[in-house]
Amino acid sequence: MTVFRLTAVILATVGAAVFATDARAAGGAYQVDTADVGEPGNCRVESWVSAASNHDFIAALSPSCVVGFPQQPVEAGVQLTRTRAGGEWGSAATPKLKTNLIPTAIGSWGLAVSGQASYDLITRENTSVAATLPATLRLSNVMRINLNAGVLNDRIAKQNYFTYGAGFDWRTPANDWIFTAEVFGQLGAMQETRGVTEPRFQVGIRWRPIDAVSFDIIYGRNLTGENSNWITLVNTVRFSAGK
Repeated sequence: MTVFRLTAVILATVGAAVFATDARAAGGAYQVDTADVGEPGNCRVESWVSAASNHDFIAALSPSCVVGFPQQPVEAGVQLTRTRAGGEWGSAATPKLKTNLIPTAIGSWGLAVSGQASYDLITRENTSVAATLPATLRLSNVMRINLNAGVLNDRIAKQNYFTYGAGFDWRTPANDWIFTAEVFGQLGAMQETRGVTEPRFQVGIRWRPIDAVSFDIIYGRNLTGENSNWITLVNTVRFSAGK
């Protein structure tokens, strides 16, 4: 099976799961965001499925493109999710915007700002809004550190949270293998389920056989505050608009 044929199978599987009917914050399969924003016209479609040891499930499809506003590129996208939690199914859409404030460079911090809002596609309610400041320090051409800080307003629980994240990734010089580790979470009033405010983490490895396509396998813990183990499979396709 070719890379592109395998990509098509994964996209079709995830798409069917998503559109058949609230996952964690829509930062992608990895939750700690970077300060980088691509060149105008750069697009990607990220899709993934996550399965937990308690039988919870997430399928997501997240297309995005960089729009070239005057002097300020903005990455615009939407994450569509289909979830099962505690035996109940749900569907959500989360539009997101991100722009870079300080460019990233080796030896100095870069900074971006992003905002997003989540909508329950079944109840037609706005379930949350969030804003994040992602910061990235490039230690070398193959290693970088990412830090996130933000706020989350959970409109269903009527609760505000401080959100945080820290991660790093290391890539081979040819950029065909990338290792990523991250910890993230939210701080606020304690809930009946303590996992909501306990740290969450993921470790994963990415294979990028060609520049336009990559595949990840990720192990995670407590991803949605349920204190379970997770396995996530990810496919990302990159392309330039108009080509």
